[in-house]
Amino acid sequence: MKDDILHNLEIINQRIKNACKKAGRNVDEVKLLLATKTISAERIKIALENGQTLIAENKVQELKEKYADLKDTRHENHFIGHLQTNKIKDILKYDVNCVQSIDRFDLAEKLHQRLLLEGKTMNVLIQVNTSNEESKFGIHPDFTIDLVKKVAELDTLKIKGLMTIGLFSAETEKVRACFKLLKNLQQEIILQNIPNVEMNELSMGMSGDLETAIEEGSTIVRVGTAVFGARIYPDSYYWDEEKN
Repeated sequence: MKDDILHNLEIINQRIKNACKKAGRNVDEVKLLLATKTISAERIKIALENGQTLIAENKVQELKEKYADLKDTRHENHFIGHLQTNKIKDILKYDVNCVQSIDRFDLAEKLHQRLLLEGKTMNVLIQVNTSNEESKFGIHPDFTIDLVKKVAELDTLKIKGLMTIGLFSAETEKVRACFKLLKNLQQEIILQNIPNVEMNELSMGMSGDLETAIEEGSTIVRVGTAVFGARIYPDSYYWDEEKN
């Protein structure tokens, strides 16, 4: 199990490195976030004890279940799932560093009220629905800047950037359009110079499209089963010079 996880991490990190090189970017600009939905604490720990520091859950219940096993292993935990307002207390209880899925003002306001009560602040990303699919959460691109302005007035919330899931498609250019849209929104927001808003982070791209996301400016790529599942490439991958 350990060997497979480390093997997969090596492959993913090499892909990130290659994508950065191709895009003329510094590899230090792109963080690997391990999406740990359905992954046991035991498997997550292997990654954390071997150089990885950033993980994320989709469900509050899984945060709870793994918290005790992971709390003594150094890491930063993000929340990337759809957050219901009645789960906000748990997000704070289980040491989430950043909520990447702020997509409505009601949620931001309730999170703010809870943070005020506890004397805390929270890093957040605004989630944008760049693929225009009803099945996806996220604010519509046309309303993103208005939401950013409103959330920026809640001083417990520190806006660090934007997040999107993008289109699940084998057609690279359709996927690229989603990432370009997020990048353009980021640039528009930067130009508006809104107080209490940083736009350093673009969380976009997963195992199937991380190269495209990095080309378009991603600073956080989210990878789950490609690291924690079975080996994604055989050993022979290492010796194919065209791929390395």
